[in-house]
Amino acid sequence: MLRTRVDRFDEIVASAAEYLRGLWPDELERVSFEVAALPARNSERDGIDRWSVLADERRVVFYRLPIERLAHLHEEDEHHHRALVEGCVFRAVAELLGKDPWDLAPDRYDPH
Repeated sequence: MLRTRVDRFDEIVASAAEYLRGLWPDELERVSFEVAALPARNSERDGIDRWSVLADERRVVFYRLPIERLAHLHEEDEHHHRALVEGCVFRAVAELLGKDPWDLAPDRYDPH
């Protein structure tokens, strides 16, 4: 079966969200992870939103087109694309939980 770029993006978001749910089950219980093409309106003063964290609604929405099109990857391959999307998921979840993204999976992502 041929997978589209949209399918791959959705799969990466879902996979990263499930990984984080496994690490933070209580904090991410009933949090909805969603994908939209573009934000309905932009809240960023200096750019275009890549995601929205709606803490009161327990929702995180990722905007595929800004994430993919505005990235400045030095390599346009599957590995770098996955790292880009996973990084957005980690940063959005960190924002939701009030944590540093590196603290979400310290054993997996040690910056030192």
